[in-house]
Amino acid sequence: MRPSLPRLHAITDERIARRPDLDRVVAELGTIGPDLALHARGRALTGREQYELAVRLSARPHDRPPVRLFVNDRLDVALAAQAVGVQLRRDGLPVSAARRLRGDWWIGRSVHSLDEARAALAQGADYLVAGPMYATDTHPGSPLLPQDSLRAIARLGAPVVAIGGITADRIAGLRAAGVYGVAAIRALWDAPHPARAAHALLAALAPR
Repeated sequence: MRPSLPRLHAITDERIARRPDLDRVVAELGTIGPDLALHARGRALTGREQYELAVRLSARPHDRPPVRLFVNDRLDVALAAQAVGVQLRRDGLPVSAARRLRGDWWIGRSVHSLDEARAALAQGADYLVAGPMYATDTHPGSPLLPQDSLRAIARLGAPVVAIGGITADRIAGLRAAGVYGVAAIRALWDAPHPARAAHALLAALAPR
């Protein structure tokens, strides 16, 4: 049986993959539990580097539950690292290709418009990562996804994970638009206390 889709997604990039304190932050985030997914992502990483990143993200003490590992774009790495899900770029491999490899994966697609969301769901995506919602240093200058478009995407019925400039005080508006969860990079990996930051985001996501 496939585990539930986490509501909070901590996504890496090349800079995070090479941080000397990565293992410490992973250990702290690993205390959160099944509502947090860790994403091995890094477009400039080699396959070996992304695999090694995925292995480090999956590390856990024996007294803690398994990490919910997702891998972005690299299906070979996802298979090798025994990920529970994959996230595909809007111009990446077809959802059907991932589904043939592992029928029990959570398969998501990154989308930036309502038309892209419709196309992703027509291909069989399980969830959508929509954004960017707010200005972010990770993708400076990228066009923002309007709130009306986010609402329309959420009305399509699949779980929607919002990304881009996510903070706890912005989540109420995102929840009102119908999002299932959120994804973050700097808000989690660069936080002074990553676990505390994760708890704050999850608390804001909790149904009222």
